[in-house]
Amino acid sequence: MKPLRPLSHARTLRTLTALYLLLTMANLVHSAEHVVLLHGLARSSTSMNKMEQALTAEGYIVHNLDYPSRSEAIEAIAHKLRPEIVSRTTDADRVHFVTHSMGGIIVREVQKTEAIQNIGRVVMLSPPNNGSEVVDRIGHLSPFKWLNGPAGQQLGTDPDGFVQHLGPVDFELAVITGDRSINWILSTMIPGKDDGKVSLESAKVEGMSAYKVIHATHPFIMRNKEAIAATKAFLKSGSLTEK
Repeated sequence: MKPLRPLSHARTLRTLTALYLLLTMANLVHSAEHVVLLHGLARSSTSMNKMEQALTAEGYIVHNLDYPSRSEAIEAIAHKLRPEIVSRTTDADRVHFVTHSMGGIIVREVQKTEAIQNIGRVVMLSPPNNGSEVVDRIGHLSPFKWLNGPAGQQLGTDPDGFVQHLGPVDFELAVITGDRSINWILSTMIPGKDDGKVSLESAKVEGMSAYKVIHATHPFIMRNKEAIAATKAFLKSGSLTEK
């Protein structure tokens, strides 16, 4: 048997280049797909850092946005955020969203008033889609108003309230919510199982395509490993479980 001849320098270089390009293509499979992260009420983009890192590792272009959740009403927040989202995603084929709490309500407001046409899949973590009884019970108190601002006043369960008028969603949506609470006082104000702020039922919205309850609390669900895994699966396949 004749010994194999070593590859020439040029051939070796071509082989390595081809391998590099294949690996690059694999890592950038989602490069035309952007993900916008929106934090919740009285939080900041820092709260979404773990989710940002996980989705960036998947190859998505991730925009972890800050917005003034405590100083303005939801309509004003959505109106100001939309141009920023559009300007950051001009080269995107699809714009996905991953939101925590009130961030999901902002997406619904944007899509109702001036829809983003290339919206992709949306994952809402613990969204108050039908409001929260906590707002009903203590929303009138000065400390609540100081902490949560005008937007916090809009998140009650009144049938004539803000969130109730947003209507069904018309985009591909997964809702992931928790059944654990670290604030038993607030939980006593909420009927049924809850995450300390929002009941399991209030997280639901007409038109959603997937729904999952995990053992997580409202303040920390966006850092939960199961929530992150389900989010990645849904953005990839439209299912909350990896296929």
